[in-house]
Order: sequence, then C-alpha cells, then structure tokens
Amino acid sequence: MLPMYMFMTDYTVLEVGIIFTPIHVLSIPVTYVVEKIFDKVAIRQGLVLIDGFDGISAILYGLAYGPIAPLMLFLGLIIEDITTIFYPLYQAAERILYPEGKIKEVFAWHIRLPEISQLIGFLILGYIFGYVFNTPYHYRLGFIAFGLTSVFTIMYLLKFLPKLGVEERISAESFVFRIDKEFKLILLVEALLTLAWSIAPEIVLLNYIVNVLELTLFEVMIVEAAIYVGAILATYISEKASQRRRFEAIAIGYALVSLWALIMSMNPSFILVVDAYFIARFGEVLAFPFYRSWIFSKIPKNKASSILSALSSYRRLIALISPAIAGLLASLRPTLPYLVSLVLFVTSSIIVFFYAYALRETH
Repeated sequence: MLPMYMFMTDYTVLEVGIIFTPIHVLSIPVTYVVEKIFDKVAIRQGLVLIDGFDGISAILYGLAYGPIAPLMLFLGLIIEDITTIFYPLYQAAERILYPEGKIKEVFAWHIRLPEISQLIGFLILGYIFGYVFNTPYHYRLGFIAFGLTSVFTIMYLLKFLPKLGVEERISAESFVFRIDKEFKLILLVEALLTLAWSIAPEIVLLNYIVNVLELTLFEVMIVEAAIYVGAILATYISEKASQRRRFEAIAIGYALVSLWALIMSMNPSFILVVDAYFIARFGEVLAFPFYRSWIFSKIPKNKASSILSALSSYRRLIALISPAIAGLLASLRPTLPYLVSLVLFVTSSIIVFFYAYALRETH
C-alpha cells in the first residue's frame, strides 16, 4: 500500500526506486551492531522491537501529508528498513525452538498459516482500499490503524513466547563452524537469489498493474491471493518430498520461479500475471524448507543469531542499490526488471542442479 500511496501522490516508479535506495544505505551500519548484541541478549526482546518499529513506521506513513510528507515518509522508511535488520532473530528462534526431526513439517505450517491469513485478509483490504476508501486520506488512516495493531502483537509476544535468553540456547560444542566449499556455494546462491528478487520488487508489479494495465489495488491483491494459494499448495507437496532430494527440490523450485520471470518479461495480460505469480510462489515455497534446512545444517544453534544476522547483512549489501536499478529498468520498460531476474534465477537453478549431480556422483 505504501508504493501505491506514493503513486497516488504523484511519485513515478523511478522516483520510488531512488527513494528506497539511500534508505538501505543509511540503515546498513546498524546491522553490524545487531550481529553481536543478540548472542548475549534475549531474542524475544528483538522480536518485540520488530513489531514496535513496524508500528511506528506505519503511523509515520499515516502522518505523511502536506509539507511534512517527505520527512514522514523518510523517517518511516528508515525505521522500517532498520526493522528488517532484526528479521534473522525469527530464524534464530526457529533454529532453537523447532525440533530437529520435524523441521520440514514445522516449516510447512510456518508458511501455511500466514498465507491462509493473508489470502483472506488481503482480498478484503484490496477491495476496501481499491474501491471503497481509495483516496490518499483513507490510506493515511489505514496506515495509522495498522500501526496501532502492533500493541496487540507485542502483548502476545511478551505473554506467550519463551524469553530465549542465553541460558536457553542449546549447546553444540561438537559442531565447528567453518566457511567450507559447501557454505561458499550457499553464499553464491544467496547472492544470485537476492539480486534476482530485489531487481523485481513489489514496486515493479504495482507499477505494471496500476500504471500500465490501469487497474486498482484490488487487482494487485488478487495477484497476492494467487501467490498465497500457490504457497499453501506447495507446502503440502514439500512435506511429502524426500530430504534426500533436497537439491533437486531447490533446483526445480527456482526453475518454476524462472518461468514466472519469463512470463512477466513478455508484457502479459492481467490473467497471465495472476498465473505467473502463482507459479513463482509455488516454486519458491517448494524450495523453501529444503533451502532453509540446507543453511541450518551448516549453522550451530548457539551461534544461530550472529551467523544468520551476518547472512542478512550480506544480502543487504548485495541488494543495496537494487531499488534504484529496478526503478530505472521499469522506467525504460515496465517488464525489463523481470528479464534481468530471469537470467539470475536460471543461473542459480543450474548451479544447484549441477551441485546435486556432482554430490550424487561422489556418493
């Protein structure tokens, strides 16, 4: 809704992309502090900060009106971007709390429940803010309302989530972390996937649907609904797939994502956009539990927060100027970002596939 609000208040796709880039740059230094702090401080406190900062940023978007609008947008964006620095703490909590023998099943529900919630909620919100309350004023009220809901999620975290302090970490003395050949491969794949996703962000989809196809937020939310249906279906399939086929599942998943990028690069109709995003999310979620468990297999539990935070910093550095590049590409041709993503996704799929083949040959 934020990029939509910016389009409604006369920002172009290039301007939106350029605005998001310095925000990423300014928030980078904070990442390095987070990497160290949360090996010693309870993870739950970081999760509370995520919801608190998200609430504050949404309220600031709601105050983005008149002469102070650029300042409120800037402050909201910088706070929201800083919030993403803490996201690896969710992965660290997963690494500690989830039982080893049920990782795949837990990850399936980890995706499935939010997707079902958003499938219903986003269609409702899309209709409300696409056809009923569809002015910038209504969007600002909506942002403030969303921000205030953080009070309830914070209360939930404090009441029901374990503290996850240092004493609750599980020791892993027998595990020696090292950047071996396999972890270097993970870093290469991470770089390619990060670039591929960040070159075609939400602003590119929104620009295509709203400014090219001349549709509304409701149609954007229909695309989102297709994404959630694809994710829900993929969770049931990934649950049944064998862990021995980990790399094949990852390669197939991102091959399907490549198909999404191919369709979107060809100036598709709205129906094809819906189909393409369904395929993309289906492929991504099919690969997700295998890809995440691959990373987790290389990380000791008692160092999960610092290593995952370092990986997050690595992704952020790679995607540093991606919003500006995405905005520039979309301003030249609305579907050009998808073509660049296609090349990156195909490359990552080929790398993982050949690694799986080499691994099978050695065994």
